[in-house]
Amino acid sequence: MKGRSIPWLKFTAPASFYALAQRLVPWLWPAAALCAIAGLYMGFFVAPPDHQQGDAYRILFIHVPTAWMGMLLYLLLAVYGAIFLVWRIKMADIMARAIAPTGALMTFLSLWTGALWGAPTWGTFWVWDARLTSTLILLFLFLGYMALHAASDDREKGGRAASLLAIVGAVNVPIIYFSVEWWYNLHQGVSVMRSDGPSMADSMVAALLLMIAAFWIYAGAVVLRRAQVEALSREPRTEWAQAAAVGRLTRDQRQRAAADTALDQQPLGPEGEA
Repeated sequence: MKGRSIPWLKFTAPASFYALAQRLVPWLWPAAALCAIAGLYMGFFVAPPDHQQGDAYRILFIHVPTAWMGMLLYLLLAVYGAIFLVWRIKMADIMARAIAPTGALMTFLSLWTGALWGAPTWGTFWVWDARLTSTLILLFLFLGYMALHAASDDREKGGRAASLLAIVGAVNVPIIYFSVEWWYNLHQGVSVMRSDGPSMADSMVAALLLMIAAFWIYAGAVVLRRAQVEALSREPRTEWAQAAAVGRLTRDQRQRAAADTALDQQPLGPEGEA
């Protein structure tokens, strides 16, 4: 008896994914811009000054979203890496490779804005405490993933090695998140996701949530666009890629390409046959 197919699995085919991303990305750019404009307005003109830090705290509307995005993107990187290692799904490796540069950018921005925030708050740009050190390690993990992937002439081997690094490095994410509870830190504790409610004014929380949404949507748009470019670069001579490059990808071409991808991704039997 033939099993029922899972609808979203068709997007593991690069051609189907490309078409989906082509529909989503144009909507994501304006959504990210609107959230960013609203969040910056709320954060800089509506939210009141902090009773201890004054206006210096407002950099958190950039710092916190980028820090969260860095951790989230690394977890996604590790998940896609695991999928690629186990099932050899080409689109998983494409997505992981598309995520890494944006994750590195977000992590760098969180470190940079944290240093700018720390100077007036702590009196120094940097301290080697658990939160900052583990976040710096996260940046190195993103850079290491990209370097390892690029170092191999064989994309399959490079993808496997980089995916293994991503999976092993995932242990660093809970260390970053819980470091303020496990060790003594200059870094402040949780202010939003608390069991007794946020310790911030409602307008501060609203601005922060808008900026988090802006960065999440922006990251989604950038990753999808980069994955499209990567998918095209891996199959430049295929019918669907040549049609997509000139903006003329048809449904029939997508379906034929998806069927070819499904055959390529069939697991091998004991005799080496699909």
